[in-house]
Amino acid sequence: MNTGSDEPGEVAVAADNTDKADKADVAAGAEQSEQGLGSRAPAFIKARRVLHLSWQVGIFVVGLAVVVVGIIMLPLPGPGWVVIFAGMAIWATEFVWAQLVLRWTKRKVTEAAQKALDPRVRRRNITLTVIGLVIVGALVGVYLWKFGIVMPWKIKDQ
Repeated sequence: MNTGSDEPGEVAVAADNTDKADKADVAAGAEQSEQGLGSRAPAFIKARRVLHLSWQVGIFVVGLAVVVVGIIMLPLPGPGWVVIFAGMAIWATEFVWAQLVLRWTKRKVTEAAQKALDPRVRRRNITLTVIGLVIVGALVGVYLWKFGIVMPWKIKDQ
């Protein structure tokens, strides 16, 4: 919205001839922001208390199962964190606390991504990675020099 002035202290006043499309867009935006938190269950489920409660229990159980599978995948092969966040997204369809946790997580991931794009941080990370690889290479070289390569099978006997 153009206020017509960049001077501090001046207040912008909306014109009376704002067309209906702009008002509809503002109303839709306000409705979306209000829809941001809370249950996303269908209206016929929300209308009946017992049905809504059983819906919430079902969502909680399914989300819990997905989160538990994600936790199991953390030490095992598999996308553990992705599955955990998928379970949180399932919970977020019904529970405000999960929506807030998911919002906080998205904000922190975005901040970390922006920080990782900083050239100084990237240079530091590349330097530390190279130093780590040199140390690991030196340790492997010392081990091979001292003990050599010992295979667990005997190729000469075949």
